[in-house]
This record gives sequence, structure tokens and C-alpha cells, in this order.
Amino acid sequence: MAARERKASIVEADDENRLAELGYKQELNRNWSVLHNFGVSFSIISVVTGITTLFSYGLNTGGPGVMTSGWLVVSFFTLFVGMSMAEIVSAIPTSGGPYFWAAMLAPKRYAPFLSWVTGWFNFVGQFAVTTGITFGCAGLISTLATVKSSYTATAGKTIGIYAALLFSHGMVNTFGVHILRYLNNTSIVLHSLGVFSLAVAVVAAAPTHRSAKEVFAHFYDGTGDPGWSVRASPAYVAICGVLLSQYTITGFDASAHLSEETKNASKSAPIGVLTSISVSAVFGFFYLLCLLFSIQDFDKTVNSPFEQPVLQILVDVFGDNGAIVLMTLIIICVWHCGLFSLTSNSRMMFAFSRDHALPRWFDHVDARFKSPVRTIWLAATLAFILALPSLGSSVAFSAATSIATIGLYISYTIPILISIIWHKEFIKVKGPFDLKRFSIPVGAVACLWVSFITIVFCLPTANPVTSQSLNYTPVAVGIVFFLVMSTWLLWARKWFTGPVRQIEAEAAGIDISEPGALEEAEKKGELDLEGMQGGRTLLEGVKGIGGEKI
Repeated sequence: MAARERKASIVEADDENRLAELGYKQELNRNWSVLHNFGVSFSIISVVTGITTLFSYGLNTGGPGVMTSGWLVVSFFTLFVGMSMAEIVSAIPTSGGPYFWAAMLAPKRYAPFLSWVTGWFNFVGQFAVTTGITFGCAGLISTLATVKSSYTATAGKTIGIYAALLFSHGMVNTFGVHILRYLNNTSIVLHSLGVFSLAVAVVAAAPTHRSAKEVFAHFYDGTGDPGWSVRASPAYVAICGVLLSQYTITGFDASAHLSEETKNASKSAPIGVLTSISVSAVFGFFYLLCLLFSIQDFDKTVNSPFEQPVLQILVDVFGDNGAIVLMTLIIICVWHCGLFSLTSNSRMMFAFSRDHALPRWFDHVDARFKSPVRTIWLAATLAFILALPSLGSSVAFSAATSIATIGLYISYTIPILISIIWHKEFIKVKGPFDLKRFSIPVGAVACLWVSFITIVFCLPTANPVTSQSLNYTPVAVGIVFFLVMSTWLLWARKWFTGPVRQIEAEAAGIDISEPGALEEAEKKGELDLEGMQGGRTLLEGVKGIGGEKI
């Protein structure tokens, strides 16, 4: 027991020393294990969430053949992204995640700009993912309420349910931070054993089953009249159909954002990234196959009166009562997914504020709960605002999922691309997880794949294209890009220096809450910003009395 405690103490000291080398104090409560770290990403990926909420999209945009083959292709290429991210987080385990990696790996000249762009795309992608998850959960609840009742689902009612769900997530993250670990364990069980049992039950109880040809080769185009397979080609529809799979396997950067709360983060966080992707790929494919094989009437499922094909499958197999029970299990899984998505959001936003990209008012950790309460509610508020267009547009949910996917994957790719371009610098800071000679090829595949899906998710998926069916993703992404670039050119480039080395600044007696304080200190010869921005060596940037470095 004593030896184990000594080992734990050494690991804890190593974690805090590594964080100090990166320029930060240990403020968050570091009590998460590698299992907890994996569990958060696994819960946010949540295959039952992505597949269930976008099942209708998948059936109409390519059908079963595209859904199954698309899942395998997306899982394969996403693993390349995950391997590159795991290698970087092993070297740089901080809550900031991608934007901090971009600043550390890039040369001084480009570090602030690349950090700014990466951070804002990650920022938008973070709360867009929460929108996709929790608004999807609200839609499932609203739809389920129509079974065996006179309840009529409307956009306004769904928004009300959505607001209540976000409030519940905010309250748990605020006052229940000490039970998040236990909810994490519950989530792992629900998303593994629970989903596995549900999938087995569905396929075992189904009166009839689809043939293998129908599941793996049946192409269906429900994108309009005529559909895009006629207006363009079946390949166009198939390419657009991969959104279901790519949106589902998203959010594994949570393992990075929770690294300041994870023990032995340089090893645990990479494991969290890779295992969450791999396990989700296997579980998701199994769940998807069980649903597709259990479809009783394809046309009825696609055009379900519930407007939710998974619910229609459950009703056809188990009847109304059984479907209600199993859909409730799915909703509970999705609720956990949204809960931990908000947890991840708040950590990234806290780190972003700590480095001055957000107002410093958000750089606050509650002394009692050891939780960034202000960014929790910032994330919840932004997620709510993003869902408001659903009151007037039927495609708002798909747009939110596309924005989430593109925003996050762009933020993942920028530091990966930097690690390729300036690979010699990356080699100097590599951690325990090292791809060695495969680092550049793996990173190159990851970058090419993200470039491909970024273009794909901006394409229109409904025909004819009207104000109600327009894919607003390129508009939204374009607005984000315009704001990021314009704020940089007109404002942020004058004061944003990238990640701030908190320890050195405080040691030099500099008030880092004041924008421009670091630059002023550098002019006076009190600070070396080059050392501070790169996060290289502990106390490298601070100058003491007489101008000598401490």
C-alpha cells in the first residue's frame, strides 16, 4: 500500500511538473484515471447518439449500403487523425488542446496567428457538437412523447425541452463535479453493455431480417424528387452520406481537454484518444448492423409517421411499450453524451480565456467545486443560441452537425499540419507515444482526409435547394472564418501572443489579466516572450534582478 501511494505521489508530481514546464499552475482537480479519460471521449463520441439521431439522414442519403461502407471508411481514416492527435497530446498534455499545440509547435512568427485560428474553430466546433447532441436528445424525447399519446411535437416544444436538458447539464457540471467520475463510469456501462444488449435484443427479437445484400449493397436516394443521384450521380449521394459516420466519431479531443485533470496525462490522454475511436468504431458498426438487419418494412421505416426510423424499428419489433422502454435507454445514453460534451467545452473555453482569447472574466475556477463554472454556462448559452434557427428551418440540425464536424476537424488538423511542416521541432518535444518514422505519413493522410470531408459537408444534400433545404454549413463556416480573420487583422494581432506562461508572468510580478501587459513587460526587459510563447523550459522566459534569467 505504501509503495503504491509513493508511486501515485511520484506520478502526481510528474504531472504537475510537466504542466509547470508548459507554463501553468495545477488549478483543476487531477483525479481522473486513464479509464475516466477514455470514458469522457467514448461518451462524447457516443455511437448510439450519432447513429440514432442521424439514422434518418443516413437512410435517405445513400441508404444501408452507404451507411455500412461509409462507417468502415470513416473509421479507418479517423484513426489516422486520432494517431496524430495522440502523438501530439502525449507531448503537450494541457486543457487547451489543439490551439495550444498549434502555438507550441509553430515558429514564434506564426504561433499567435495559428493558435488564434485553431482555437476559434475548436471553440465553435465544441459548442456546435453540444448543440447537435443535446438538441438531438430533445428531438428524441419530443418524438417519443407522441407514442401512445395525443402529444404533437413542434419546433417550439422541442426548443423548450432542449433548454431544460442544457440546464440539467449545466447544473450537474456546476454543483456535481465530484460525481462526474461516477456518472462517467455509468456512461461507460450504458454505452457499452447497455447498447450491446439493446442491439442484440433488437436483432434477436426481429420477426424477419434483411438480407446481407440489402444491408451492404442497397442504395437509396431520398434527397428529393428527383434526388441528387439523378441530378448529379449516385457517388455524390454516397459521399454526402458519410456525414452520419463522421459526425458520430467526433469529439475525441475531450481526452486532451481533460488532460489537466488526468493522472499520468502524457500516457493516459493518448490512450484515451485512440481507445475511444477504436472501441466506438467497433460498437458503432455492430449497433448499425443490428438496426439495419432488423428493418421490417423499408419504405415504412424511411417514411415513418414518427419521423424517427430507429423508433419505428423498435415499435415494429417490440410494440409500443417495448419501444418506449428501449428508446428511454437510448435517451439516457444521449443525455450522458451531452453532459460530458459540456464538460469538455468548459475546459477548452477556460483554457482559451486563461490565454486571453476570451474575456478574462471567464478565467475562473470555483474554489469550492474546483470547476470552471463560468465557462460551463457560457458553453450552455452558446449551444442554446445555435439551435434557435431550428424554429424556422427544418435543416438547422443537420447544419449544426456539419458545423460541429468541420469546426472540430479543422482545429484537429492545423496542429497536425504544423507538426509535419516543422517536424524537426516537434521531434524535440515528443512524449511517450511516438509514431517515429510513421509520424509524417500518418499526419499527411489525416490532413488529406479532413480536407476532403470539409468540402463534402458544405455540399447541398436536398433537392430542390430552397431557403428551407439549403445547406447553411458553408455560410456558417464562412462567417466563422471571416470573423476569425477580420478580428485578427483589425484587433487581436496587436495583443494576442498565444498561450501565456502563467507561472513566469506571476513570478515576474506581471498582471496577466491586463491585455498588452506581456508586451509592455518585454519592452522593459522584464520578460522574454519567445520563451514564454513556446512553452519550452520552465522559467525560461523570466528575467530577474540585473537582467539575469532565473
